[in-house]
Amino acid sequence: MVEWRPLLGFLPPMNDTEWNRVYELYKASPEFEKKHFWMNLHDFKQIFFWEWLHRALGRIIGLAYALPLLWFWIRKQIPKGYGLKFFGMFILGSLQGLMGWYMVKSGLVDNPYVSHYRLAAHLSLAFLIFGLLLWLALGLNKNFKTTPSRPLHIHTTSALIILTITIIWGAFTAGLDAGLVYNESFPKMGGHWIPPTLHQYEPYWINLLKTPEGVQFLHRWLAIATVITILGLWAHAIKRGVSKHSTHALAIIAVAQMTLGIVTLLSQVHLPIAVAHQGGALILLTTLLVNLKRFKA
Repeated sequence: MVEWRPLLGFLPPMNDTEWNRVYELYKASPEFEKKHFWMNLHDFKQIFFWEWLHRALGRIIGLAYALPLLWFWIRKQIPKGYGLKFFGMFILGSLQGLMGWYMVKSGLVDNPYVSHYRLAAHLSLAFLIFGLLLWLALGLNKNFKTTPSRPLHIHTTSALIILTITIIWGAFTAGLDAGLVYNESFPKMGGHWIPPTLHQYEPYWINLLKTPEGVQFLHRWLAIATVITILGLWAHAIKRGVSKHSTHALAIIAVAQMTLGIVTLLSQVHLPIAVAHQGGALILLTTLLVNLKRFKA
């Protein structure tokens, strides 16, 4: 889909004329000219469906949030202090749609691939929206039990920061198809701790942002740092006598998520495993936020 119609674009093409129109638009895109030049109209309809479904789900999510918000606002049933917060979430949801189109546009100029920076921004905003919604829900849950601890709260915040950076580099990895290189072993890359092809640009650090080898290299070690930090948090909580299901779950999920990441790599990014890995990141983020709220002093 190479055009964005926020309102009229909810329905897919409904007749042959409309299908031919959007197909001709696609044929003028770099993706068709450089990658999918072999596609006929039938093939195009198949890839069109998945993009249309993604956009349709985004619109449905927006309506599922906006309509109840309007209803409770009219009835004055929004809890005190939450009106602007809920409205702010609506604004962020709208910006997510704009960010999605901004991402898609990066693949419509010369390069048939979207910018991995914009892809990471799109994913990060989605995770941010989810995290803020969860945080608001926990704040509204009167039955949520807390165990205030400033040291554990600081430790959990550190783990959240490292996890956030790891997720961003995971998006870079997906955007550059970085999992398709050096995917024969872990933790070494091609028999080396530092891959010999890592140094392609000057200054050296730019390779950690621009090249598949550099992005994957940093994502690997960020993931290891994340797991070590979270396991340290788990041990820290036990040492302080805080033995909660959510804390134990955090350690288990962190190890499982790293295992999924390794399997994703060694499978040459088999799609179902890769999707499970991305979902695991969201579950890990959820568990970490629950613990952050629990330890808040």
